[in-house]
Amino acid sequence: MNQKMSQLRAKAMKLPLEPGVYIMKNSSGKIIYIGKAKVLRNRVSQYFGSQNNHSDKVRRMVENVDRFEYIITSSEFEALVLECSLIKQHKPKYNILLKDDKGYAYIKITKGDWGRISAEKNNNDKDAVYLGPYMSHYYVKNAVDQAHKIFMLPDCSKVFPRDFGKTRPCLNYYIKQCSAPCMGKMSVKEYNDNFSEAVDFLKNGGRASIKKLTEEMNRASDNLEFERAARIRDRINAVKRVGERQRVVAASVLEQDVIALACSGDCGCFEVFRFHDGRLYDRENFIINDVEDSPKARDEFIERYYQLRDVPPRITLDSPCEDAQILEQWLSGMNNGRVQITVPQKGEQLKLVQMCKKNAAEQIAQKRGITVREESALAELASVLGLEAQPDYIESYDISNLMGDENVAGMVVFKKGKPYRKAYRRFKIKSFAGQDDCASMKEVIRRRFEEYKAHESDGNTFGIMPDLILLDGGKGQHTAVMQVLDEMNIRVPVFGMVKDSKHKTRAITDGDSEIEISSKRSAFTLVSTIQEEVHRYAITYHRARRKSSAFKSSLTEIDGVGEKRAKALLKHFGSIKNIKNADLQELIDAPTMNKSAANAVYNFFH
Repeated sequence: MNQKMSQLRAKAMKLPLEPGVYIMKNSSGKIIYIGKAKVLRNRVSQYFGSQNNHSDKVRRMVENVDRFEYIITSSEFEALVLECSLIKQHKPKYNILLKDDKGYAYIKITKGDWGRISAEKNNNDKDAVYLGPYMSHYYVKNAVDQAHKIFMLPDCSKVFPRDFGKTRPCLNYYIKQCSAPCMGKMSVKEYNDNFSEAVDFLKNGGRASIKKLTEEMNRASDNLEFERAARIRDRINAVKRVGERQRVVAASVLEQDVIALACSGDCGCFEVFRFHDGRLYDRENFIINDVEDSPKARDEFIERYYQLRDVPPRITLDSPCEDAQILEQWLSGMNNGRVQITVPQKGEQLKLVQMCKKNAAEQIAQKRGITVREESALAELASVLGLEAQPDYIESYDISNLMGDENVAGMVVFKKGKPYRKAYRRFKIKSFAGQDDCASMKEVIRRRFEEYKAHESDGNTFGIMPDLILLDGGKGQHTAVMQVLDEMNIRVPVFGMVKDSKHKTRAITDGDSEIEISSKRSAFTLVSTIQEEVHRYAITYHRARRKSSAFKSSLTEIDGVGEKRAKALLKHFGSIKNIKNADLQELIDAPTMNKSAANAVYNFFH
């Protein structure tokens, strides 16, 4: 522990055993973190003790602390209120901060023939009519999308009647989600009727639209306009289908917010589903760097979020927060009514939480350029192997030979759960002849990390330090590789992939014991895929070497053709077949050949 840390810890140990707020400052006096505590001495002293139990974010914050101040409060609740007020005022760097950039949303309806409907964030077009304002952009966008699909209105940028017949209709026409006025076969009256019904749907909702459309359908049927009645019937069914889809994301609790946190490496995402009248009416997500999946992180997020939003009577979380009772008291005061924080264990509410968390994971996956399935597999693998972070860059090695002949190795790389073929490498074992998989693996790993040291800063893929090494083999290979890495002072997690009698992945070994992974479906699938890929790559290289060797040996059977001349012939003609089909003059003209050797080769094949 350095001298500054010791001084800060000594000061922290003199703090009172009372609730309050602590304020961390850097060397220039700027506030970098504000927190609350039930017991000031206990909480603050934790920061300046051992750093091993802290997250990267906390360690970086502590490294920048030059001094701290504190304010004693009469209760934990007062500490929470004061903390929220100070954070809002100072916006410290290491606190979770959310921007209040939500604003309002509008539905824009253009006037005149061939009108258009769109979702907008402002209402500054004087030549249009606006519905709103609405608090939820999500609700407005969904409503406009539904109106387009139900009433088969275009959502493209074409202008009518200017663009009639200029291009073919788009995909929406063929999947019956647009009537394609761009084809020029739709009258303005027919279009405007559809448009008016869509506007009515947006103004009055699905039930009113169904009632009105049903009346129109009955009138058309009474007037023997059966085709028109059938079209209206289809529209009624479309409105009903939208209602059915909305009920999929619904809850028996009429007013609530569902909040879930997904983390990946140093990145986290809070997803919020907001329910009104039992239906999802809004959703938001917040990507936050340097957030850890902890009760304290949920506390901080709830405090910041509800300073910017209305508070519902119920908040449903994916995992517990740190001070649920104090938060409930604070939120109840803001809501003018009791607020309950819950963590469901089963039933409908648990399913909503799981769906919310899945969407949070999807947001992180999109940011990292990775699918949720791959993200899940890497997170599960990290958990099973006890890694500190997800292994985004995995290298795997396999040895291939036939009774010690043509001893080779293959190295494959999986980057963010996908094959990264640019970094694949092949090795021909050079240090000995014969079959010794452990010695072969030692040579390959040594050569690989010698290349790492040579290319550490020049952009070569050999210059990338892997997050994890997987060996196609058991305890022997693992022990051999660890000896080399220790000698070279390389620190990378290494595990062996153990196969069953059918050459399928059975377990993973750390050299001392086996780790069962078959019950972890995502991680098991990823490891099995890696093992199959490295085996395929190594054995393909081995077969190519054997084939080349066989070709050379057949040529060296010819008088006057040694190994050097055989290699030159294969390089020049490309294959045994081309050598066989070559005429005598072509053989004479080939590199390293003379007339006598050319005659011998020609006569051998003819």
